[in-house]
Amino acid sequence: MKHLLTLLITFAALIAAARTTAQTEVTDNHRLSASNHTVYPITDDALTPTLTQPPAGYEPFFINHYGRHGSRWLSNKETYERPVELLRKARRDGKLTPQGEQLLQVLEQVQNASLLRTGDLTDIGAEQHQAIARRMLKNFPAVFRGNARIDARATVVLRCILSMQNETMTLRAANPRMNITTDASYHDMYYTSYGYGPDTLFTPIRKATTHITDSLYRNLIKPQRFISMLVNDTAYANHEMHPYRLMRDVFQIVGSLQNHHRFEHINLFKLFTNEEIFTLWRLRNIYWYVRWANAEANGNRMPFATRELLRNIIYTADTTINANTRGAALRFGHDTIILPLACLMGIDSIGYNTADLDNLHLHWQDYRIIPMAANMQMIFYRPTTGTGDILVKVLYNEHEATLPVHTDNPPYYRWSELRQFYLNKLDTPINLNP
Repeated sequence: MKHLLTLLITFAALIAAARTTAQTEVTDNHRLSASNHTVYPITDDALTPTLTQPPAGYEPFFINHYGRHGSRWLSNKETYERPVELLRKARRDGKLTPQGEQLLQVLEQVQNASLLRTGDLTDIGAEQHQAIARRMLKNFPAVFRGNARIDARATVVLRCILSMQNETMTLRAANPRMNITTDASYHDMYYTSYGYGPDTLFTPIRKATTHITDSLYRNLIKPQRFISMLVNDTAYANHEMHPYRLMRDVFQIVGSLQNHHRFEHINLFKLFTNEEIFTLWRLRNIYWYVRWANAEANGNRMPFATRELLRNIIYTADTTINANTRGAALRFGHDTIILPLACLMGIDSIGYNTADLDNLHLHWQDYRIIPMAANMQMIFYRPTTGTGDILVKVLYNEHEATLPVHTDNPPYYRWSELRQFYLNKLDTPINLNP
């Protein structure tokens, strides 16, 4: 009994520590509450993680990559417009407080700058991909030696094409002898993106989770304090201001400002309490989990929306290995792809499975997984002399990751075993009924 009590106390302490860590991180760094709008965490090449050296006699020869586009403007112009329209109306009606007026002036500045820019890559977004390319060159110079073949593909979305351009032009500048090809076509959208080809069947599965997040937002968001800071008439605010939506829109804009050099000096998180910031982030964290991750809410099926992408990763690896060449397959797309892909590949604990959404934040944080420019690099190694196993390791956001097969030499895994594991998983029957 005494031993059981000790275990229970220890378990409770661990949960408390996890809760403190999750909440403390967001409280200490409010920018993390921006969820998928958080800037890429490696903001300086000096912060690059130290990597484990490969086994003796091995060198890298191929990189299989999928990367999210870099920092962007918000992708929905209404998010910029709605708060401005509501606050302007309150000003015309004589209901705006001095703090509401100050906020309106900033939001007008941001909205004006965003005109015809929604979804576009920002200056910081371009820099992120240039830096990622520099670090790939530094970490794996053998891959990019001589006339290495670099095949780069992007979705047809402009921010993804520009992200590809920024990486490939950095690579070419370092070695003009490289054979680099780039492409962005609907021809490849069945694996570079989501909702094309056979995977349109996953759309109703994802949409079936909408009621979960809508209900949580209504139950957990308390906009009264925030709205009363901006408007001097509670009844007016409730009738005219759409308080829930206004609070969410402003919070989304506030979190997105970190993606622009021109707005880096503006800090509007002070409009929210720490508890509001944490709650708003936690709800967004749940949104990403139930819609795109390995969640019971979607029947653990959304990772399989990237099955064609994983097949393409296997195919390009096999082609390069069989041809005995060197180079990289670079793919540029979206958070809605790299998240389920990481779940399908079993990278680290990204595929965490739970029905307990109240405590999800203790185990799973979206800002670690899908910040702007999030990327997966699968590095392939072969013996420099003689024969031997092809080895692979995965970097997720440039950190060495664990994979779902056995290895005696982490973070290096035998490709033959990992390949077979993935092929078996891809053969798993999937019920696509919503």
